[in-house]
Amino acid sequence: MPWFKKQRYASVKPATRKDMPDGLWVKCPRCVEIVYREDLEKNLHVCPKCQYHFRVGAKQRLALLVDEGTFEEHDASLESVDPLSFSVDGKSYKQKVAESQRATGLREAAIWGTGAIDGTDVALLVMDPFFMRGSMGSVVGEKTARAIEVSTETGMPFISVSSSGGARMQEGTISLMQMAKVSAALARLDEARVPFLSMLTDPTTGGVLASFASQGDIIIAEPGALIGFAGQRVIKQTIREELPEGFQQAEFQLEHGFVDMIVPRANLKTTVACILRYLS
Repeated sequence: MPWFKKQRYASVKPATRKDMPDGLWVKCPRCVEIVYREDLEKNLHVCPKCQYHFRVGAKQRLALLVDEGTFEEHDASLESVDPLSFSVDGKSYKQKVAESQRATGLREAAIWGTGAIDGTDVALLVMDPFFMRGSMGSVVGEKTARAIEVSTETGMPFISVSSSGGARMQEGTISLMQMAKVSAALARLDEARVPFLSMLTDPTTGGVLASFASQGDIIIAEPGALIGFAGQRVIKQTIREELPEGFQQAEFQLEHGFVDMIVPRANLKTTVACILRYLS
């Protein structure tokens, strides 16, 4: 009888699960949306949902700002030394520097050179927040001073793009001396009446803000950038007063006159080019 016969069914093997490649999606720290990395990169590393400006490295910043094929890096071989034989938890300063070099592909936390922005020749210093938090040690200070000196000698406008946690503690007093060195170089630049545009990105803090980053003839900030000398907790403990909400954000700084303008990343190059044409 047909109902006593065993039916034959085709066996189907379940498809093996393919692992999702790492780094394909990025979580926005502000709106907590998951963003496709490729879309984020096309949008200049700005969240398409809430316009949060992600931090970008020095090389990416140069690609966004400088005319293609015009940038020429100087003093790329300069590297930090370890004057204090500094070590914490069994890891030396030299090891920390080597780790940052492998992670970023840079020798140090700043790149300086000459290039053109919409046809205007400039000297630039660009900091990398991913190289030991963009801290300013002897090499970063020296590169900054050399960039300023070239601007003074040639008359090319000087542009700095700051992204730093401040002075580099592993170099002690030597790192603090860089503040005076670059400030003295800026004084000579001012005497020569050469324009200086300072761009503040997230974060710009500590000795970098206290020295060259706050001395620009025009100070431009990216939206939402953290700008301040010390951390909020340290300031509150020192002055023993309640602090305004968001007092270290770029928008607060603009409202109180510390920043001249806030420019979204997509408009940054055209804005800087317009300012350079006006000043020259």
